[in-house]
Amino acid sequence: MSGSVSTPGQPDTQALVPFLKWAGGKRWLIRNHRDFFPSSLKGTYFEPFLGGGSVFSSLRPPQSVLSDSNGELINTYLQIKRHWKHIDEGLALLQIHHSSEFYYKIRNRKNTNPLKRALRFLYLNRTCYNGLYRVNKNGDFNVPIGTRSTIVRPEDDYQGWSKALRSTELVVSDFEPMIQHAGKGDLIFADPPYTILHNQNCFLKYNEVLFSWNDQLRLAETLWKAAKRGAKIIATNANCQSVRDLYEGRFKIDVICRASTIAASSGKRGLFEEIVISSKGESR
Repeated sequence: MSGSVSTPGQPDTQALVPFLKWAGGKRWLIRNHRDFFPSSLKGTYFEPFLGGGSVFSSLRPPQSVLSDSNGELINTYLQIKRHWKHIDEGLALLQIHHSSEFYYKIRNRKNTNPLKRALRFLYLNRTCYNGLYRVNKNGDFNVPIGTRSTIVRPEDDYQGWSKALRSTELVVSDFEPMIQHAGKGDLIFADPPYTILHNQNCFLKYNEVLFSWNDQLRLAETLWKAAKRGAKIIATNANCQSVRDLYEGRFKIDVICRASTIAASSGKRGLFEEIVISSKGESR
């Protein structure tokens, strides 16, 4: 196995590599802006939009509550936590059989076994177009096959991830009830799908279905209530005035740049601004 395991609650010299490609993933944030996050954690770490888990895998908090509304995603983390050897072995078998025909066979398969569901989720994430997760109105995954064919990678460290997840609570949930559990001394990192009030350049249209403007309003209010309870807040969002208006005056706002790789055409990819929202009085 390649990956490193450090003392829980202390920063990694070499963090675990996330095993998922996830739209809006924050590998770049933790790599380039680690100073936004505390060097050590004493309370509980809450991450209500887990996704690829880049920030969690770098911070390695001693106690955490990781949640997401995507049940297939949380199941995959649970299976890695409990059955990492089976994940390793199962992906190796899927690598042998991978082909276009096999991809669509797996994509159309309905599994009820949690371990098989996790293997399907990982296989599709690594071989579908651009690592997207998209389902139709019936809840069926409908992303076409991509160009990548590598399912087993040298940086994979499911044993390391299993160890890192031992002290975590993994929950399928909307963000609000999870954040409501956070109190004084706890840290919340919230990285929601980005939506803005008006259709400007930074608006990702498909996110309006996943995360509406009403959800943005609800998130801002829920984070503010948690901050008043004494929880430390670090959140990311689109750098648009409609979003900034939700947080200005109540939180500290920093503007940072990221590289976008979501666009289908490479000519449309480039640098975009995002904001980091943090509790006032927190030092970088």
